[in-house]
Amino acid sequence: MFIPIFSLQNSATRDHISGISGLTLIRNFVSLGSWTKSSALPSHLWSLSVSAPTPHKTLAAMADDGFPAARLFSQGVSYTYDDVIVLPGYIDFPADVVDLSTRLSRRIPLAIPCVASPMDTVSESSMAVAMAALGGAAIVHCNDAPSRQAAIIRSAKARRIPFVTDPVFLSPSDSVPDFGSAAYALVTESGGSKSKVVGVVARSDWESLSDKNSLIVREYMRPAPASVPTSYDFEKVASFLAGGGLECTPLVDEEGEIVDLVTKEDVERIREFPRLGVPSLGPDGRFLVGASIGTRESDKERLDHLVKARTNVVVVDSSQGNSIYQLEMIKYAKNMHPDLDVIGGNVVTIAQAQNLIMAGADGLRVGMGSGSICTTQEVCAVGRGQATAVYKVSSFAKDHDVPVIADGGISNSGHIVKALTLGASTAMMGSFLAGSTEAPGVFVDLNGHRVKKYRGMGSLEAMTKGSDARYLGDTLKLKVAQGVVGAVADKGSVLKFIPYTMQAVKQGFQDLGASSLQSAHDLLRSEVLRLEVRTGAAQVEGGIHGLVSYEKKFF
Repeated sequence: MFIPIFSLQNSATRDHISGISGLTLIRNFVSLGSWTKSSALPSHLWSLSVSAPTPHKTLAAMADDGFPAARLFSQGVSYTYDDVIVLPGYIDFPADVVDLSTRLSRRIPLAIPCVASPMDTVSESSMAVAMAALGGAAIVHCNDAPSRQAAIIRSAKARRIPFVTDPVFLSPSDSVPDFGSAAYALVTESGGSKSKVVGVVARSDWESLSDKNSLIVREYMRPAPASVPTSYDFEKVASFLAGGGLECTPLVDEEGEIVDLVTKEDVERIREFPRLGVPSLGPDGRFLVGASIGTRESDKERLDHLVKARTNVVVVDSSQGNSIYQLEMIKYAKNMHPDLDVIGGNVVTIAQAQNLIMAGADGLRVGMGSGSICTTQEVCAVGRGQATAVYKVSSFAKDHDVPVIADGGISNSGHIVKALTLGASTAMMGSFLAGSTEAPGVFVDLNGHRVKKYRGMGSLEAMTKGSDARYLGDTLKLKVAQGVVGAVADKGSVLKFIPYTMQAVKQGFQDLGASSLQSAHDLLRSEVLRLEVRTGAAQVEGGIHGLVSYEKKFF
């Protein structure tokens, strides 16, 4: 026997019902007609009676469409993102209204759910500034001296515009300048950043010299350009350059140090990118920047350096976070700096998550061995499929108001949709951002391809810099790699491809019937969201296939 559930006679009725717990569930059933009682629908909604404009369909019949996540992930199978597919829902909103705002940790909001991983080939000053300008965040790696890491934090927080160069400095007495990849070099009295600017040298001027070795910089440098404070935003800097007819201008911080050099070409390049969204700002009004620390005694000193540099959030960086070392570090950090959010990890099980949350963690990184350059599962036989890990940990963490960061395994926008849909609040990316203009390192030519180095923090190369502590291997006589060194093709600027990626994520949320991140989580918990496992053939079918050749462009 069918029991009529509801019909939405007008928008007012619908708005009223949307305030009921399970609001997204109702919207997804709007077009389905009348149904029988089912555990998929909360009992307090069974009595609502309204007519529907579309053919009848039973909830029992709907149950044949896929599985709720709780059932799918309780079978003792470890699933990756590619193993599962989300079934479509009901659409009653445009993709552009999808709200991707979220939280990085208990007290840190973000406009977009994107976080750059604390890797030494991913997150330094340029990446931190760009991600904050986009509304996300970057976690600056700790594979460096504490003072150097703190300097990167200060450099990023000193800026208000999303492009960062490492200015080239010369002294007036230099003979052959080294421009690196820069078009201009600043000439200061001492040849350093904390000195008065006396001129500027253009690469084009130097290259036009007939006898480059016979002249010193002072003989052909241009007059010193006017500078602007780092508090200027992009539009102010652009107006200053245009109004003065200038080719470039130094950005100077409150202490008089030159932190960047902005050129007219930089402004033109930025204007070609998609419009920036709501930036991530800390309580001080500056860009929000995070930093990672280890679990050793010496990291307590590193933490002090980072706090003094005004770091907004700290990530305790371990490949296996459920250790006495991390628990003690979390407790220490929360005790010494109660206003600082501390993110723990990495974890993949509920038991691991429980220990870190009980220690005071304000957020959790989820993932072990899922990164493209990580070999932990292969070498150590420990870890978990990322889809399963994200769902399991987030199902527990939500009851403690602890946001989950899905760390690793992100290769495309669809993976981000799956990570967020399965309960994560943000997606942390390494390889997805490596090879970008903002990633550390220089581009080189490799077999005709423009690439940048990308390495796992468990690689032997990174371990020699200090990352072995992350794998609890800094005291071992024999070092065993849990990562590799590779190269990633030039992706261009994150200021361009991240906005397009977020638009794709919005369209994914629209297809599954979720108008916000919270809405997606509501669908997941109410079991309205349905998933299925894909066979190998289904995965092939879901990708590009059957073509002799093709060109893959995302925007």
